Order: sequence, then C-alpha cells, then structure tokens
Amino acid sequence: MKTLKTIFLSAFILFSGIAIAQETESEAPVSGHINENKFRQLYEEFSTPNMYRAASGAPGSAYYQQRADYDMKIELDDKNKKLYGEETITYFNNSPDDLEYLWVQLDQNVRKKDSPSLERNGSGIQPFDYPSSFTNNYLNDPFDGGFNIEYVRDYKGKPMSYVINQTMMRINLPKPLKRGTKISFSIKWWYNINNHVNGRGRSGYEFFPKDGNRAYVIAQFFPRMAVYNDVEGWQNHQFWGNGEFALPFGNYDVEITVPADHILNATGELQNRKDVFSKTMLNRFEKAKQTYDKPVLIVTQEEAEAAEKNFSNQKKTWKFYAENVRDFGFATSRKFIWDMMAVKIGNRDVMAVSMYPKEGNPLWEEWSTLAVAGALKTYSKHTFDYPYHKAISVHAKNQGMEYPMICWNYGRPNEDGTYSDRVKFGMISVIIHEVGHNFFPMIVNSDERQWGWMDEGLDTFGQYLAEQEFGKTHPEAIEGLDKYPSRRGEPSKIVRYMSGDQSFIAPIMSNPENVYQLGPNAYGKPATALNILRETVMGKELFDHAFKTYSQRWMFKHPTPEDFFRTMEDASAVDLDWFWRGWFYTTDFVDIGVKEVKKYYVSPKPNKELRTIMENRGMTEADLPPLVYMVEEGSEDYDESLKEGDLLDKSTPLKEYVMDNLSPEERAQLEVPKYFYEVVFDKPGGLVMPLIVEYSYADGTSELVKYPVQVWRKNDAEVKKVIATDKEIVGVVVDPNQETADIDTSNNSWPKKTAESDFDSYKSNIKG
Repeated sequence: MKTLKTIFLSAFILFSGIAIAQETESEAPVSGHINENKFRQLYEEFSTPNMYRAASGAPGSAYYQQRADYDMKIELDDKNKKLYGEETITYFNNSPDDLEYLWVQLDQNVRKKDSPSLERNGSGIQPFDYPSSFTNNYLNDPFDGGFNIEYVRDYKGKPMSYVINQTMMRINLPKPLKRGTKISFSIKWWYNINNHVNGRGRSGYEFFPKDGNRAYVIAQFFPRMAVYNDVEGWQNHQFWGNGEFALPFGNYDVEITVPADHILNATGELQNRKDVFSKTMLNRFEKAKQTYDKPVLIVTQEEAEAAEKNFSNQKKTWKFYAENVRDFGFATSRKFIWDMMAVKIGNRDVMAVSMYPKEGNPLWEEWSTLAVAGALKTYSKHTFDYPYHKAISVHAKNQGMEYPMICWNYGRPNEDGTYSDRVKFGMISVIIHEVGHNFFPMIVNSDERQWGWMDEGLDTFGQYLAEQEFGKTHPEAIEGLDKYPSRRGEPSKIVRYMSGDQSFIAPIMSNPENVYQLGPNAYGKPATALNILRETVMGKELFDHAFKTYSQRWMFKHPTPEDFFRTMEDASAVDLDWFWRGWFYTTDFVDIGVKEVKKYYVSPKPNKELRTIMENRGMTEADLPPLVYMVEEGSEDYDESLKEGDLLDKSTPLKEYVMDNLSPEERAQLEVPKYFYEVVFDKPGGLVMPLIVEYSYADGTSELVKYPVQVWRKNDAEVKKVIATDKEIVGVVVDPNQETADIDTSNNSWPKKTAESDFDSYKSNIKG
C-alpha cells in the first residue's frame, strides 16, 4: 500500500511535469541499453593517453618526431616545361624504433597517365561543365606527368634498392636504421610540368598567349619524406588528390636555376641577394624593410612589362636556406611585379610580400600585401608570433594553395582593370586563408592526409577572425558595408549544408577522400563550430586562452585531433565531450524550438489532478502536508479572481511559511511574482546546444536568458522551464541572434510566426 509520502510525491511529480517511472503492476523488464547519453565522455572514441601524448592534450614525456634535411639543386627548363632535380636527404631517426625501410612521397605521380587517381570517381554525362574540365576529359590526351626517377644512391654513390607503389616509394635499407642514428641518400629525378589552369592542379604553370610567357608556381616538386610517428608508424597513405600532406620538419638548402630574366621567390631566406638583385632592387628592398604603412615596389609593372618582351637564353641561380620547415615551394616568371612591406610581429619585423603579373593589377597592388600583413597580425595574436622572416602571396589563376612562407592565390580583375566587390573580397579572403596556413599546418603540423579539417577548419576559423579584423583596420575596403562579408564562419552560413540530404553528408572526422562536399565538411562546418564554441559556448576569454595553449603546445610538432580536443578542455575547465561528439563525430544538426507556453496562478485549493489522486486514496485535504497549489489559466479550476490580490493572500501555507521563517527585513526584500509560466522547449534536431531564449514582456521590455547545455542531459527530447515574473510574457524566441546554426527557425517563436522559415524557404528553392 502506498504511503502518504508516495502520494504526495506522485502529486508533486504530476504537477511539476518531471518525467519519472511510475509504480505499475509487476511486469517483465524491458531489455537494457548501453550509455547513449550525449554528455557521456569520449573514452570509447579516444585512444588511451600514453607517454607520447598526455591526457591533458600536451606532448607526452617521451614525445618524439623525425627530421629530414634536404640539399637540392633544381633547374627549370622554361622552353620545354620540364623540371630537373638532384637532392640529398639526411634522415634522422629520433624514434624508439629501428626502421627496416624508409617511405618517400612521390606526389607528382598522381599525374601519371596510368594513375589510379584518374579513375577514382564514378562519372556520368554532366548537364554542364567547365570548358577546361570538358577539354581535359574529352579532347586532350592524358597529361604525361609523374616523376622520372633516374637513380637512388647511398652516401657512397652506390645504388639503393627501391619500390614505387603509385605515389609512394619504399627505399629498402641494407640494414635497419637504428634509433638515434641518421642516414643520407640521394635521388635524381625530372618531370614534365603541368598547366595548372587546365587541370586545376595545386602547382604548375599558367600560359599567357598574348605575350608567350608562363608564370610558374611549383610545389610537391621533389621526392619528400613521409612521416613516421607514434600514432600510425609510417603515414604512407596514397595521395589521391584531396587528402593533402603529412611531412616532417627539417632544414632546406636549395639552389634554383631559372632563365636569367626571371623574378623568383621561395621558402627560406635568400642567400645571394646581391647576385640576383639589381642595385635598384637592392635600394628598394632596403626601403621596404623600413616601411610599415604601405608596400614598396621592388619590381615595377613597367619593368615587368619590359621583361615580358625578351626571352633570355642565359641562366641565373637563386639560393635559399630555410630552417625548421616542413616543405618547400617557389614561384618564378619574367612577368612578376614584386612588392613588400614590413610588419611588426612581437619584437621582430616580418616582410609581407606579393608577386603578380600585370594581369593582377590594379587589384593586387592595392590589396594583396595589406591582406598578408593583416593575416600575420591576427593569427599571431590568437596563436603565437609568426616565427619566419617573410610571408609571400603569389598571384595565380584559380589557385589557393599554401606552403611555408609562400602561397598562391586567385583573384583577377577584368582586362580593363575593373573588378567587382566579389572579386576583391574573394582575393583578400583567399590570401588571408593561405597565409594563415603558415600557422596550420605549416607550424602546428597536423596530418592533412588523414584529417583535412585540422588544418582547413582551424585555418578557416582564423580566416574569419582575420577578415573581421581586416574590415575594422581597413574601413576603405568595406565602404558601404557594416562589416567584412565573410563567406564562412558565421552560424547562419552552415545551415544549408547541415540541413541537406544526409546521404551526402559525412562527419567532420572523416578522411578528405571520403566526403562528398569537402568545402563545407572540412572548411565551413569546423570553422563554424569553433566560432560557436568561442562566441556562445565557452566565451572569448576561455576559448582564446585554450586555443592559444593548443597552438603553442604543438607548434613545430605533430598534433592529432584528440590532442586538440583534450587541450581545449584542459586549458579551460569546460567539459566539451558533448560538443566534439555532436559536431565532429556525427552529422546531427541543431533544431531547437518552443513547443508550448502555459500560464499558471497560485490557488487556495488543489487542482483537479491532485483531487483525483486524493479521491482514489480516500484522502481529504487535511491529510496532506502544507502545500502551495497552482492551476493553469483556462483549466476548469481557473477563474479570473486568481489574477487579483496579493500572492501570499491566496495561499495560507505560503503566507504562514513566510511569516514564520523570514524576518521583517527579509520579507521586505521578497520579489512577489504575479505570473508563472511553464515554457516547454523541444529539440527535433540531434545536437544538444545551450538554450538561448529571449522573453518579451507586455511593457515593451525584453530579457535574454542563456540556459547551459546541461539542461538536455536528462531529457534529450524536451525541457521545461518555469518563469516567475511580475510582468506578462507576450513572446518567446529561441536563438534570437542565430548563434547556434539552427536549421529550422519556424519553431523558434511563441506565438508561432506565420512567415516562412529559412529552412522551408531553402527547401522550396531546391524543389523549384
């Protein structure tokens, strides 16, 4: 038989709406289930911390990484569009393991005529196509690319055994490379340089038919060591085209021979400037080092146009040296205009540099180097001071690609020099993005081949911060706009992707080769997630400290996703497992709404539900403890008189409690509400998020309340909140400022808005 306490609790539970199991007749138990709570810890997803990678997200006490130094001599054959190279690699085995063989990346082999990457995707007749793609697919013979390896030799000049498997070359060692030792070997190679405009390649040349010149942006141009680490051993996943690069750090000593009338720049510090610069260029360079407000031209447009008309048969060698970089790239052409300016980063001067043909002007001369400087300042503020001495932006049609200290970027005005805002902002944005890649992954050196979002997503987040800062520091660039028109980063910009067909959406934690929409998946969604984390979940102060901690812990090292996730929590004391799981490991989306709103008043007598329980138990009101009764407006127990009078006068138990337990001073400070509202929020979407609500009152005022995400921890479907107020609520809006990427705003308001939601509008447009 139920006790009085049980009856009282049943009544209270019924009234308050708390959902718990009720007593029933004896039944067979239902089957159990595993922990599916969205706030459970990520122990199942994460690997166990160890001496290499600590539970805090920092490098462990035994963390190690390999090193590869390169000594290279490169020659560009401009007439025949070939690149020749000889390189000596010195590889340091800092691991605790003895290595039986070495893996070297041959990324240019993705361009071989018989490369499997050419057939990696299904195809069908397209209703429309770019002319370049159509030409490549149906009119041209496959490009004859790929490395031609002439030899692999040891330090004594003896041939070494090797096997090439697509884009990877295994060098078979005569004896294992012992831990703590090094090995030197040499490779001689050449390949045909591709036209990157036709094939949308990451590097190659652009041909300018009006003057017969080419502009070269050269990368992935030499056999490069693969990464060996504590996570995978050798990272020798094949290069199929989308998954980018995993590379060890090292020092580079590089000589590049090109036609004598070419202008060239590259990763590293130029060692023979006096040999390759004219006296005029040297004087301009010295001036640029002292100029912080605007770029100084090293090579003018007039000089570049004059150089276009002659094709020198002489050669010139440019020498560069770079310390502690993970890769090397260079750009060269007789068409290049060259400008630069100094940027103060910490207590050092860094040179912001641009190189571009006349086809890029006036747009590039006006904005490129300023964009480089802006990116360096913002990224340094949020991570660490940029450690290299320069950052170069090179103009290249349809390009957006990054390497240490140098990157290629698109953005070309019309032939008459005019350009739209779309072209201008597109160019500034891609420059900021590619310069930002110096931080992620050139310095915070994540595994791009496996986790594309770790560089693209973090960089796109940094790009958003830098773009917004650029708009503030260069108001002339955004004249007529409230702020810089960032393409990605704001929550509303990712709604269409997250509300799309789930058959074509993959979790962020996916290999870049296996996602359908790489841009939204690896760039837009993680950038938006981090923006929401900073603005809405953690707050700027906590986020910025944690993000900087991660960046500084892992600069010049190789982090994994878990190192990032763990550090963000470790440095902030914010449990974010629910956030990483939802945003990064699933394709769930945000959809939170207002289900219903009920108004209640204090009543001197029990409501119908409680009376029914009492009658079923043969009880009277005298059998209950002192209780405060409430009834819903519009119910059969409600009458208009409940609106009138003082709250305490409507409930004798409440009045007696106040009089018996509170002093006159405490009673004077009581805020006695006139209205009680029960607001039910539901969550049709899978992602849990903080509940941000704006309450509007009849007197014209409003209040923004942010409930922590933990409100969903015990009920993933809906949450009830009671609002006690002396003002009448006339409106409730969830996420009024669109902070959470809610895909359907039609259910975000009470009273329900009749206007078509963004989500419904999007669906209508798609159907149309």
